[in-house]
Amino acid sequence: MTYFAYLDEFGHIGPYISRTDPKYKTSPVFGLAGFVLPAVEVRGFGTWFFQRKCELLQFEIERSGEHPAVWEKKGASLFTLRNVTRYPELRVFTNRLLNKIERLGGFVFYVGIKKTAAPAEHDPNQLYRSVLVEAIKRINDFCEQNNDPHQDSFIVILDEHDQRSVLITAAAQSMYGNERRRHLIEPPFHVESHRYQTLQAADWITGLVGRLGAIWAAPEAYPENEPFRRYFEHRVNRASRRSGIRTSAAARSTP
Repeated sequence: MTYFAYLDEFGHIGPYISRTDPKYKTSPVFGLAGFVLPAVEVRGFGTWFFQRKCELLQFEIERSGEHPAVWEKKGASLFTLRNVTRYPELRVFTNRLLNKIERLGGFVFYVGIKKTAAPAEHDPNQLYRSVLVEAIKRINDFCEQNNDPHQDSFIVILDEHDQRSVLITAAAQSMYGNERRRHLIEPPFHVESHRYQTLQAADWITGLVGRLGAIWAAPEAYPENEPFRRYFEHRVNRASRRSGIRTSAAARSTP
């Protein structure tokens, strides 16, 4: 079986010192998140997500004047504390999204790290490369240990990035170097998220994982994110495979 992995960034790529620091305060974590789906289910899932997006955000889409096929709402703007606590329909939809991915034989996926390097030592490009290579490793391990390890393979789809050339090179080295990620068919493809319903769905998942990751990594700094744990933590972890965020405490991860 061939899988498509749709991944986008969560958290923030820059340095982090504390929530109250005047400059380095955006997010204590950075990573990639989204979902992995059998290739034969991708077209149907994209249609389903498009229809649900149009239902959930009809007012915003109509007000924008754009065609809904190329209109997008970023996950970080959707999964705000106000939206999650005020609109039960968003909570219902989120559970439907996770259920849909599981029913189609897919899974939620996320991998990230709590940032601890001092600003002068922080290398955002190296951080992204490391996270991407780890993501490829974990999805490759899933294919390796699945029921039919010699047949399973995967393709990674990422949102466009200004370090595209460097990231593709790192992925290619992971494929053909000593690591030999044999189940990755090609280095990742970078696409424009507003043209892909599947990548928009991945971005919504990153919006949610980013909120969870912040409170996992720095619970004392993000107490307002507790509702995200209450409403979604169990479901996200149940729907996830090979996922985790490395923190100074015990790593949050799923098999």
